[in-house]
Amino acid sequence: MADLAINGDSAIALAWKQIDPDVCAAYPITPQTIIVERFSDYVADGDVGTEFVCVESEHSALTVCTASGSAGARTFTATSSQGLAYMWEMLPITSAMRVPLVMAVANRAVSGPINIHNDHGDVMSARDTGWLSIFAENVQEAYDCAIMAPRIAEHRDVQLPILVNLDGFILTHAIERMTPLEDAVVKEFVGEYEPFMPLLDYKHPVSHGLMDGPEFYIEHKYQLVQAMENAVPVIEKVFADYEKVSGRKYNIVEEYMCKDAEYVAVVLGSAFGTMKAAVDELRAKGIKAGVCMPRVFRPWPADRLAKILDGKKAVAVMDKHLSVGAYGPMFPEVAAAMQGCKKAPKAYDFVFGLGGKDTSVKEFEGVFEMLAAGKAKAVNFMGVEE
Repeated sequence: MADLAINGDSAIALAWKQIDPDVCAAYPITPQTIIVERFSDYVADGDVGTEFVCVESEHSALTVCTASGSAGARTFTATSSQGLAYMWEMLPITSAMRVPLVMAVANRAVSGPINIHNDHGDVMSARDTGWLSIFAENVQEAYDCAIMAPRIAEHRDVQLPILVNLDGFILTHAIERMTPLEDAVVKEFVGEYEPFMPLLDYKHPVSHGLMDGPEFYIEHKYQLVQAMENAVPVIEKVFADYEKVSGRKYNIVEEYMCKDAEYVAVVLGSAFGTMKAAVDELRAKGIKAGVCMPRVFRPWPADRLAKILDGKKAVAVMDKHLSVGAYGPMFPEVAAAMQGCKKAPKAYDFVFGLGGKDTSVKEFEGVFEMLAAGKAKAVNFMGVEE
């Protein structure tokens, strides 16, 4: 297909159209609305055979999707911010029931105060619920991740739901150049859905969502741990297969100028691109800076981060969410990963971009300059007007 000028939400909807899921239940919320709005156009126009369910709330959306997935249908949904918060009760239930549904999350600040702009407060609040979680840097990656997501989630060794994260407004509404795949290529890549122990297979009756007492609760939770571990080689295989059909290479942790870097930043989402521009500026000044992005946030890629960060002078962990009363949510995970380093660097937390607060290339350069000058504090709050 020819290149398109398209925003991130529409790119997700296009990927869904090419996959043609069985069911989509969703409720609109800014800045996610365009995804399901555009996809509903495809449904209305007969471009897909999807059963589109308009529900009264995000909680109902995920409840319908969990039931649909349990019944044996390939199921997609999307949400953002308060919508994901409203779904929260169902998040651990969906993963515990091993429903491999796909949810696009247009990352947005969680109220209050009320704010519709980007940070990672929504997805970070869901990080411990048993869902796989991957991040996109730009519109092309949002599209690609949407196509790869069902292959990962539905794999028989995984069978977990997955979150596809794209930064609200920065990616959801910004129009970028994107190269889509042909419809037939996407259909062949994703493949036909083969549900595992679906409720509607009356010849092999099963029960889902039962009561679980103390005797077996931990065993079933531990199965989620095993599924997350199983997901790592599955993700690597899906990434490799996708490169063959698209020419675009993806890694569990993306690196930029990290190999000889003395100072490295760890960042998620669209800020990865801004940070790469800052690294280029600093390299021109003789500062050996680098940046990496955990493309896969769950399962957490501790071993890969340890290898990247080993022997560096200092690390800046860029948290686009505030954990009140503690470090930002990604910092302790990076610190724990560095237990695998032979020579662990000093690590510092930088909380930035809350509620959509803009962070410039120059400000990101300042992060590295603080590291090099030894002026960084344990936790640094960027953009606070004193």
